[in-house]
Amino acid sequence: MKKRTPVSAIMTKEVITLKTTDELETAERLFKKNKIRHIPVVSGEKIIGMLSYTDLLRISFADALDEEEENVDTVVYNMFSIEQVMAKNLTSVHVDTTIKEVAEILAKKEFHALPVLEGTKLVGIVTTTDLINYLIDQF
Repeated sequence: MKKRTPVSAIMTKEVITLKTTDELETAERLFKKNKIRHIPVVSGEKIIGMLSYTDLLRISFADALDEEEENVDTVVYNMFSIEQVMAKNLTSVHVDTTIKEVAEILAKKEFHALPVLEGTKLVGIVTTTDLINYLIDQF
């Protein structure tokens, strides 16, 4: 296992994002269609929040629906905005942060994804799944 491998080697580079003006219904469709659990919320190229599928579950019955189901009951979603539901106090990492450092951050925190930045620009996202897959590849 290489000790100095940067997070850029395992991060997702084609990041699906949301804007605060998007609907929560749109977010749920993106989660299900792309089989993902975290979506950065951006203003231009700058990240301003992170919405997780768990955030949606807290305010709805999204988990009661079939994961493959595209039709979403939006009654609850109409009561909230993405900005109200997303996490705002984010921990992020730089594109050159090592995988080991990322693993340490995720092991100590209560979240499972980190935005990866180059300056203030969002260039990727790394999740606990990315770390597990990296570990599997080492064997």
